[in-house]
This record gives sequence, C-alpha cells and structure tokens, in this order.
Amino acid sequence: MLNKLPRVSIRIGAIAESATLKVDAKAKSLLAAGRPVISFAAGEPDFATPKHIVEAASAAVIDPKNHRYTPAAGLPEMREAIAAKTLRDSGLAVTAAQVVVTNGGKQAVYQAFAAIVDPGDEVLVPTPYWTTYPEAIKLAGGVPVSVFAGADQNYLVTVEQLEAARTENTKVLLFVSPSNPTGSVYSPEQTRAIGEWAVTHGIWVIADEIYQNLVYDGVTAMSIVEAVPALADTAILVNGVAKTYAMTGWRLGWMVGPADAIKAAANLQSHLSSNVSNISQRAAIAALNGPQDEIENMRLAFDRRRKLIVAGLNAIDGVVCPTPEGAFYVYPDVTGLLGRVWCGVTPTTSLELADLILEQADVAVVPGEAFGPSGYLRLSYALGDEALLEGVKRLQRLFA
Repeated sequence: MLNKLPRVSIRIGAIAESATLKVDAKAKSLLAAGRPVISFAAGEPDFATPKHIVEAASAAVIDPKNHRYTPAAGLPEMREAIAAKTLRDSGLAVTAAQVVVTNGGKQAVYQAFAAIVDPGDEVLVPTPYWTTYPEAIKLAGGVPVSVFAGADQNYLVTVEQLEAARTENTKVLLFVSPSNPTGSVYSPEQTRAIGEWAVTHGIWVIADEIYQNLVYDGVTAMSIVEAVPALADTAILVNGVAKTYAMTGWRLGWMVGPADAIKAAANLQSHLSSNVSNISQRAAIAALNGPQDEIENMRLAFDRRRKLIVAGLNAIDGVVCPTPEGAFYVYPDVTGLLGRVWCGVTPTTSLELADLILEQADVAVVPGEAFGPSGYLRLSYALGDEALLEGVKRLQRLFA
C-alpha cells in the first residue's frame, strides 16, 4: 500500500513566497535579458558598506579565532555593542545576556514569535505589514489578526482599532515604527498610548526597530519601551545593521528582551543555526561602535530621494502618496488608477496594475496585496537618483 502522506510538510507548504523578493528577482531576470527595467522593489540601500566596517571584516578574516565556533547567542563583544546601542537609541538598559545575535533581521522576527507564541495565540498586526510577519506568526502556530489603517490615517492604527480587534486569545501586538512598507512613524504620544494599552491588557509587544535611525523632518522614532518603561518585561525588540549601514548581504540582526524569552530563543538558535558568521559579527561591532558620518550622509541622500519620489507620484492624477517620515519606502494609494483603461488594459487590482507597469513601462513595483488589501503599491527609493527620476518619469508618461 502506497504512503498517502503529503510529500512536503503542510505547514511549510503553506508559506507564501516573499512577494518583494519575487518581484525583485523578476526585475533582475528581465534586466539580464536586456530589458531596461528600473526596480523599486527591493528594500536594499544602493550604497556600499562603509569602508571602516569592511576593513574590520577583512582583519577578522585572517584572525584564526574567528575560524571556529563561537557562542550561539553571539560574540560577547557583539552582544555588548548591541546592549549599548539599545540603551542609546531605544532608551532601554539591558545586559548582554538579554541579547541574541541572529542571521539577519528575518531570523530575529521568526525567533521572537517562536519564543512566545503558542498554537492558537492571536497576534495583532497593524496593516499594511511587511510580507514576512504573517508567515512567521503562522509558523509559530499563531493567528495573525490584521488591523488596517489606510492613507487617510497615514497608515497608523489607533488604540480604538486595536481594542476592537482584541479577544481573549490576543497575546502579542506587533509594533513597527518606522514602518515597512509605508514609512509611517508613530508620534511619541501615539506610541505611549499604544504601549499603555498593551500593559493594561497584559499583551506582549514585538517591536521591529530596524529602521529607527532612518527618520526625516526632525522626527524621532521613539521606542515603545522608552515611551512605556513598564513594557520592558513583556517586549522583544528586533533590529539589525542591514538598512542603516547598507549591510543587507552581511546577514546580521538581533533580538533583545526579557531573560526568559531570550534564553528560549537562544536555545532554539543553538539547534537552528548556531552562531552567526564571526566575520559579520566583527563587521557589525565596527558599525555600531565606529564613526557614524557616512551613515548620516546616506540618511540625507534618502531624504532627498524621498522628496523627489513623493512629488513625482503625487503629480499623477489618481495617485495619493502620503509623505513618509521614516525608512525608505513610499506607499501610494492607487485606487484612482484602477478601473481605467491603460494601454488597452483595465486593471482592477494593484496586482494587475503592477504587472501592467512592468510590462508597459519597464518599472518594477510591489503590489499592495503583498502587504494587505489591494489598491496600493510599495516603491523603495533606496536606489540612485538618476534611476529614481527616470522611473517616476516613466510612470508619469504611462498614466498621462
């Protein structure tokens, strides 16, 4: 009798492919085939990793102490540097023992949910959301519960919306500021109100702070644990060097939190992947502890591009693009373009619209379906000024 059990795990088979990576891969494939594609898809800085960071990695490569296994939770010096950065930027005093160094921010997100979520636990997910969050929640056995805020709210959910979504099964709130995909930043007052609500109801908070240093117009992305210190025992912060330091390929992230949750995550990592590359850790130590001049120059470049892309998109009839205060994304509402004929095609969803844009204008964007409801597009402005301006001009010509 043949075994009729599924060949691939049902749990793993249910994972949706990363939409952002899928669109970026398609754009690169078309580019390799000779199409003049401009991609706004990937959230990846176009800058080189700063020289002093690369030099630290080069020195680490030839040092034999980095050629061996090291503690699964991270090098002691790396964990100390992260603890100092957490106090400096998030206002939370932690010890190195409360830090786990991970293979990029995605692993930190996965392990944070895995450490505290049980089957059936509900996680409130402000929407639009980064495409990986729901998948990580479901892998932990949790139930993602979307709480949607549109462009009219600058994509920021309210306490009232969270309370309306709360049930007896709500265990965790995901809090992301600045946001991927919208670039929206909660004010200190909004952050405090949400944090106090979480404390009142005994709800854990997982805060993704990977964009906290990429803010504009004098805005500060206040950490929710700084706004509400009482959350320190029920909050996990995830972060990394990928975005701020142009180190996406180095795969270095981390999670910070209360001792019991961090110990659980460290135990998981000891079986999952063991230690992060020692070379990447040495580079990240240099990033966090070294000079920040080049980082500020990158932030200023992103700020310039932010203004250019917002103005360019809002010049298109049918597009409403709020001005983001953080990260390096814009998230325009494009419902005004749907249901109209463009190049003989009538798109009715943002997925169809994104396909039309790629085929007719050689511009790659990510449709809103990857982040929640249809009717929106995500564009990253972490690309060169010349490519950005040309891409926007192509969109303006297509929708003229």
